[in-house]
Amino acid sequence: MYGQLPPSLTNCTNLITIDIKSNNFSGELTKVNFSNLPNLKNLDLMNNSFSGKIPESIYSCSNLIALRVSSNKFHGQLSEAIGNLKYLSFLSLANNTLTNITSTLQILGSSKNLTILLIGLNFMNETMPDDESIAGFENLQVLAITSCSLLGKIPHWLSKLKKLELLFLKNNQLTGQIPDWIGSLKFLLCLDISNNSMTGEIPTALMQMPMLKSEKTAPKVFFELPVWNKNKFMQYLTPSAFPKVLNLAMNNFTGVIPEEIGQLQGLFSLNLSSNRLSGEIPEQICILTNLQMLDLSGNHLTGKIPAALNNLHFLSRFNISNNDLEGTIPNVGQFSTFLDSSFGGNPKLCGPMVANNCGSAEASPVSIDPRKQIGSEATIFMTAFGVFFVVGVLYDQKVLARHFG
Repeated sequence: MYGQLPPSLTNCTNLITIDIKSNNFSGELTKVNFSNLPNLKNLDLMNNSFSGKIPESIYSCSNLIALRVSSNKFHGQLSEAIGNLKYLSFLSLANNTLTNITSTLQILGSSKNLTILLIGLNFMNETMPDDESIAGFENLQVLAITSCSLLGKIPHWLSKLKKLELLFLKNNQLTGQIPDWIGSLKFLLCLDISNNSMTGEIPTALMQMPMLKSEKTAPKVFFELPVWNKNKFMQYLTPSAFPKVLNLAMNNFTGVIPEEIGQLQGLFSLNLSSNRLSGEIPEQICILTNLQMLDLSGNHLTGKIPAALNNLHFLSRFNISNNDLEGTIPNVGQFSTFLDSSFGGNPKLCGPMVANNCGSAEASPVSIDPRKQIGSEATIFMTAFGVFFVVGVLYDQKVLARHFG
């Protein structure tokens, strides 16, 4: 469908749900008086071409629970009037051209029922607000502030979000180290800070995250609107349905991979690619039997490939290219199913996958750009989130294929 949204729509005063996502509607919504819809609970305008500011009349729908206006052309700052939506639980503003992230978070912090907040692909090149200016969000479970090119550091106010389960901060320009308080978020099961400028060593506090150490799932609370993974034509109805992910790719982390990584028994996807990590691949990774995706490419890792990696029977995506590994590549079990490019760029490795016969004096190194291997968030997954998630990913943002936001 295309054209402008007819003002007569609001004559249907008993409407509870308006779902017109993924059409070609355009124009401003100033002529549509949403205040005539006192019973409206779900408003989904995602993936159209609406422009102008988000209409103030929406904030008169006092029973609204879910509001999704992502992937449109809305601009300007968020109005304080959104505070009138006392029951608002699901809010997606992603992929517009909104400004002033500090004001936006200050306003939304008072929304006590808010559990899902997706605001990525806005606020371009602004600064992540400091700790003292943001409060609230006591019931927030999902937060995505991705692909904004935000400056600053991971802010301390996030440590107060004790119910947080999914945190996506990828594709920004955040600096500094991963804070130790990250391990205190006892329900956090998915952390993606890929494609930033983070530094320092991988803290052992990450290895203390309870949900990643356990195969247990978080309490099942359903989204008011489904969150889409467009790449896989899948939708998620609850945070606990997401795979357990740790994605630190495309930063400037140094040091070794902590041996404590073996404590993350619930981990589904581990992506440490395109950093400056050194040392050997720790044997402890070999006991992460739930892993389906492991990417260690584009680092400075040395030593041999642990033979016990073959015990990871669910591993379907594997990449150790562009390191300084040596020795024979195992050619049995899971290893026989991985792409040759998964091993390239390691001149001291030998085996049929790298065209370097073991015992040969001449090495024929294969060089592969590690950043091309990672996919992209823009790709998330970047994203390489693995079989399910993938570089990146949720439909709201139009970049994991326009994804999580």
